[in-house]
Amino acid sequence: MSLIEILLIAVGLAMDAFAVSLGAATGGFASGYRAIFRLAFHFGLFQFLMPVIGFALGSTIAPVIASADHWIAFVLLSFIGARMIRSGFDADGENFQTNPTRGATLVMLSVATSVDALAVGLSLAFLNVTIWYPSIIIGIVAATFSLGGIKLGQRLGEAFGKRMEIFGGGVLILIGLRILVEHLA
Repeated sequence: MSLIEILLIAVGLAMDAFAVSLGAATGGFASGYRAIFRLAFHFGLFQFLMPVIGFALGSTIAPVIASADHWIAFVLLSFIGARMIRSGFDADGENFQTNPTRGATLVMLSVATSVDALAVGLSLAFLNVTIWYPSIIIGIVAATFSLGGIKLGQRLGEAFGKRMEIFGGGVLILIGLRILVEHLA
């Protein structure tokens, strides 16, 4: 597998991490260096780990994963997106209670945006490709795209305030719907 092919796969996989990072930053959550690092690091780490896990699982459980991965991603992204939208409509200015750059919410987002990478790992196992090099590239690209989404989201959040939190929540729900529709179609 060539570097160009790996980069194209990595960019495709990184788009969800970019959009989620954009949404988190527009809501004002990825404002400090630690929050930015956590978000980019976790998205990169999970995008790296999921192909390795998929590769290790091989074909034995591929049908089980394929039948549920889109539903898992949809539910997680919709849940978090709905909470962000609700918070955006809060007139008291209270922010989203669960910071998407911390704890269980960060892990749920990381899993939801990297489920497709698990399927890529399964595919690479079938192609008999060495997994480490593609996984490292996929992780680096995801972390880089996350940083780009954060920077863009910070600018939008400063310009449009809480309305961007509603937008960010909507983006998460749309990503979940896109994943669901792609797998059901």
